[in-house]
Amino acid sequence: MKYLYKIASVLFLLGLVSCSEEKIGESQFGTVTGKVVNSDTFEPMENVKILSSPTTSTVFTDAEGKFTVSNVKVGEYSFQAQKDGFTAKFEAVTVTANNTSEIVFELSKSTANNKPPTVPVLAAPTDNSTSQPINLELSWTVADPDNDTMTYTINLRNDKNSDIAVFTDIKDKKLALTNLMYGTKYYWQVSVSDGVNAPVLSTISAFSTIAFPATRHLFVKTINGNNVIFTADDTGKQYQLTSSDKNYWRPRRNNQAQKIAFIGTTGSQNDIYTMNFDGTNIKKVTSSIPIAGFNANYIGYSWNASGSEFIYPNFDKLYRIKSDGSGVAKIFQTPNGKFISECDWSADGSKIALKVNDINGYGVEIYVINPSGVVVTPILASLPGAVSGLSFSVSGLKLVYTRDVSGFENNNYRQLDSKIFEYSFLLGNSYEITTEKPSGSNDLDVRYSPNEAELIFMNTSNDGISVKNIVKCGIGVANSRVILFTGASMPDWE
Repeated sequence: MKYLYKIASVLFLLGLVSCSEEKIGESQFGTVTGKVVNSDTFEPMENVKILSSPTTSTVFTDAEGKFTVSNVKVGEYSFQAQKDGFTAKFEAVTVTANNTSEIVFELSKSTANNKPPTVPVLAAPTDNSTSQPINLELSWTVADPDNDTMTYTINLRNDKNSDIAVFTDIKDKKLALTNLMYGTKYYWQVSVSDGVNAPVLSTISAFSTIAFPATRHLFVKTINGNNVIFTADDTGKQYQLTSSDKNYWRPRRNNQAQKIAFIGTTGSQNDIYTMNFDGTNIKKVTSSIPIAGFNANYIGYSWNASGSEFIYPNFDKLYRIKSDGSGVAKIFQTPNGKFISECDWSADGSKIALKVNDINGYGVEIYVINPSGVVVTPILASLPGAVSGLSFSVSGLKLVYTRDVSGFENNNYRQLDSKIFEYSFLLGNSYEITTEKPSGSNDLDVRYSPNEAELIFMNTSNDGISVKNIVKCGIGVANSRVILFTGASMPDWE
């Protein structure tokens, strides 16, 4: 009996030890951390309320959008982020002993009570205003009841063509416009979006730009490696007509047609184009038979007086074409295979002056043909050196051109002493016109002024790399040489 009592006592003690190792009533904990950001901007959100189910501590995010919930019993939880004006977000979390669980909430704005922006009011320019500059700023006013971030879309169209310019994702209540067309009526409308409601449209407002100024001079400048056409008024103020990204040169104005013609590169060939006086409405004239010769920089063409037709060379052939690009026809071919480089059509249409040369630009001849292609007047026999610039007087009784009297010839077509000459059809001979040309320079691309009392031409050093200037001088008038435009070439004055 005593033996059995001892065995029971031992079993009782073992049971007590076993129960002490189970730690009855003790729980395990973890930590939950996280961050709350705006779903649109991903910026941290402060003072966002964080609570959970089952319930733990309730905390709020700090300035960096962060929060920490400590001493969370292990288990499965659903945490929630709440902030006025935003849709509550839930995230499931598993909390494990002595570990940190992380959550990221992206809160979106609540649309339940969000109000749309007000209708934009177009402030400037005022509706139907006139004589606006071609560079101006559009501005408008608008408000949002909920202080939402607003973005704007502006639609701009005009009465000259069907183009519609759309400016999107504008953040400010203004938009700078540049290089608008002259003499054009524009229509504009603003659409505002708060990112929540449907966009709100303004009314349509209109304004008109100033008319293109009266200009008479044309010339070419080199920008970004391209020939760019400019025009200028009598005060010398210059206006760029063609894009700096395009290669256009040799402008010729026709007041009857109210157009400017020029040469432009089209793929691998050069063609004649026309445009309005303000540089708009560019149209190609030639197509199947381009303008071509020994050197694109020294090739020329001519309007007829009315502006209805052109004559232009294609190597050894001369073509006539209507200004709308139709009716192309060959009217002359050189008898000796020389290339036609320049041509000019007299105002009365009875004479066409041609400058022809060999494949290198030399062996130049100048002669006049009639519209039927018959040579009627030889002017310059084949002489050494370069020749450029043909221009009839308005009466057709004189023809002006330039010639390098040095007779120099090389592979770079360099000229050393180019001077201006005039041929008189009444006298039947040529003579030099004194222009007081500086030594070591060339006078090139000569043309008569509109009143024919002066000449306009390009002058540059014969080194071939110095600045080019457009110059005018009186015919037979001493000390009348004046620089009109610097850094310019290929003049025209109508």
